[in-house]
Amino acid sequence: MTTIFSARLINILAAAAFSASVAYFAQPSQAAASNQIVAKVDISDQTMEVSVDGRPAFQWKVSTAGRGYVTPRGSFKPTRMHEMWYSRKYDNAPMPHSIFFHGGYAVHATPHVKRLGTPASHGCVRLAPENASDFFTLVQAFGPSNTSIVIVE
Repeated sequence: MTTIFSARLINILAAAAFSASVAYFAQPSQAAASNQIVAKVDISDQTMEVSVDGRPAFQWKVSTAGRGYVTPRGSFKPTRMHEMWYSRKYDNAPMPHSIFFHGGYAVHATPHVKRLGTPASHGCVRLAPENASDFFTLVQAFGPSNTSIVIVE
């Protein structure tokens, strides 16, 4: 299987690798604190900001829970990842590049890109396909244990 990285993702990964090696040689006791991804989902703004080692890397439009549904708030670690998942709850709806973080809730790609920036999901955090792919690749590269998904109002 061949993975194609976007130029911006290669730059982020290279910068993170460099900062990790600098942190290791400069202050070995703090090396474990590097290589962290934080994805902050702002429900009010319908955006997700991704930081790598404390530096802003991406900002994307998302769709979170529409009327009658809830996106859980709080800080979560990814619990499982699937390149392709099909929702058992919603008629086998495809959920590409799924990163589950709380039970059946996940960050995943959507084909409904025109709805991004507005609440439209059943509770998951939806991203444009390219952005979901980039996020999935980042989490794979850094590891779920080094990733936090923080959802705020």
